[in-house]
Amino acid sequence: MAAARMAEARRSGTWSSALSTGEFAALRSVGFEPVGQVLGSAVYRVAGGGTNWRYYDCGYRSAGWSGRGSGPAPVAVSGQGAASKALVDVLMAARHAALARMTAECTALGGDGVVAADLTMAPFPSAPHCFEFQVIGTAVRAQGDVRPKRPFTTHLDGQGFAKLIDAGWVPVDLLVGLAIGSRHDDWTTRRQNWFAAGNQEVIGWSELVALTRHDARQRIGEQAWHAGADGVVLGDNRMRVWREDCVRARRRNNDSDQKDHVAEVTLVGTSIAAFTVRREVQPRTLTVMPLDPNRRRARST
Repeated sequence: MAAARMAEARRSGTWSSALSTGEFAALRSVGFEPVGQVLGSAVYRVAGGGTNWRYYDCGYRSAGWSGRGSGPAPVAVSGQGAASKALVDVLMAARHAALARMTAECTALGGDGVVAADLTMAPFPSAPHCFEFQVIGTAVRAQGDVRPKRPFTTHLDGQGFAKLIDAGWVPVDLLVGLAIGSRHDDWTTRRQNWFAAGNQEVIGWSELVALTRHDARQRIGEQAWHAGADGVVLGDNRMRVWREDCVRARRRNNDSDQKDHVAEVTLVGTSIAAFTVRREVQPRTLTVMPLDPNRRRARST
């Protein structure tokens, strides 16, 4: 299907895009032109669910009998080898598969990169444990003779891309930093949530969101480093938090009603690298002061 679509685009010589008029003009102003809309998708089955879903194991040794005197529960973060790492790995593999297919379409059209790339995930119809990962954008090509070694991808729209080029930077890769953290609602956390406790910080939940966000930033930073980029411009920062039945407590007592809180942080950004433009040397202007006292104005030659 994708091959046929690319062949038709090359045969017709026309291109399609989701660019606005302003984006199109911005791209042209920095020497790029669109060559076609490109997409990549992948459907993955994510195994597990319910109380058997062990991705969210909090790792708290006192789960099931925690009470006054129990030590504080740790935050189990995917990037530090927690059980949720397996889930993060499969979600990242699906996203990378979709990105690779979109990049292949860009190459087939003769493009140098993809702008305004939008990455989404949605449940696959009639398959509760399957998700479709899709990324769609517009392939562009430089009008000059200089070509990148491999296509770049970026979430930046046409205007954002043009501003980046004007400032002496080029996009490298569209990056996704994903982290999942889980923390058991230990005795201290439950006490801080009592109605009579009044206004106070729930320290355990603060730690959960802070450490999960930190882990996501580390993951996206590592990707940028491996790509040889100088930095990352962030496009989206999402977090969702929910409660799960504590799997570890259920294993010890099937009637346990103890809970864990789970945080998922997703960062979407673009790694960028600096470039230098060779500027033509302008001739220096020599200012000559006239010796004639009657002429007070300098002239330049």
